[in-house]
Amino acid sequence: MVPVRLTGPRLAVREYHHTEGDVDALHALFGDPEVTRYLPFGPSDREDCADQVELYLEEAMAEERDTYRLAVTRLADAEEPDDAMPIGQASLTLEGHRAGWLGCVLARESWGRGYAGEITDLLCGLAFGLLDLHRLAARVAVDNAASVKVLTGLGFRREGRLRHDGFKDGVWSDSYVYSLLADEWPGPAVRAEGG
Repeated sequence: MVPVRLTGPRLAVREYHHTEGDVDALHALFGDPEVTRYLPFGPSDREDCADQVELYLEEAMAEERDTYRLAVTRLADAEEPDDAMPIGQASLTLEGHRAGWLGCVLARESWGRGYAGEITDLLCGLAFGLLDLHRLAARVAVDNAASVKVLTGLGFRREGRLRHDGFKDGVWSDSYVYSLLADEWPGPAVRAEGG
């Protein structure tokens, strides 16, 4: 495994570690009903989060890696990103020929600070740079105006609406699909390392 580390002006994106701190941080994230509001699953308990971290590490060790679920930390929180407590998660899943899906989720206390845009830009750098993808897409709940604003601000274009593509708590929901092509991305605003 070549560990991924992406560094932005304020944030770092790194591999998860199977530590109490990373499990606690993931549980703080996925255990919050407000944070999971637009996710396809409801709040998770700590044991589920420990299992998720283990899965993330297995995915990272895959011979042909196609899934990147990464911890997001603030650079100001520790001298080394590996030592900082995660405040969010970034994900990139490869699918098809030189294509992938991206997403991110942040702890509630980190909302409204522009972090989602920085994370998305870092993921674009990984995808279009190191991984040489041609197309990135994101699926967003139609009610999630904040995520729509982040994507459109980075040049993603809405391709369409997926009707009833989500079912949670007995209710169907729609999503928008946004995409960005490699030649539409203006280039990295930040530095990416790893792969």
